[in-house]
Amino acid sequence: MGMAMASGGGGGGGRRRRRGRPAVMNEINMTPFIDVILVLLIIFMVAAPMMTVGVPVDLPETQAKAMEGQTKPITVSVNAKGQVFVQDDEVTADTVVSKVQAIAKQGAEERIYIRGDRTADYGLIMRVMGRLNGAGFKKIGLVTLQETASR
Repeated sequence: MGMAMASGGGGGGGRRRRRGRPAVMNEINMTPFIDVILVLLIIFMVAAPMMTVGVPVDLPETQAKAMEGQTKPITVSVNAKGQVFVQDDEVTADTVVSKVQAIAKQGAEERIYIRGDRTADYGLIMRVMGRLNGAGFKKIGLVTLQETASR
């Protein structure tokens, strides 16, 4: 007495793969994506220092060392035309104190950097600095470029 076993269709009962067609790829190749991200990171790292202040000022050069600081200071700029800017907003020399006081989060302890164009009126730069000092701001610095050996 032999029992016959019924088989479920020719050759193992598993999935059949058609010949001539490649299998579906179920993994994403991340290498090109990572390469693009790294290139963008390098571009932004190089371009970020150039975008810090929007007012174009030709700064004078000096041999003074750079100031150490952890928080971003308030920037007051005076360009060659005699225009005064607080951050990127144009103000007059009379209203610079009220604009800085509105921005200052730490009050009179806020650091203020004054960027004066090398051809700007020195009296205007000193007037702006004097008004800020008279308003109680004591941490005021003048921004310059590091002097090169060729000059």
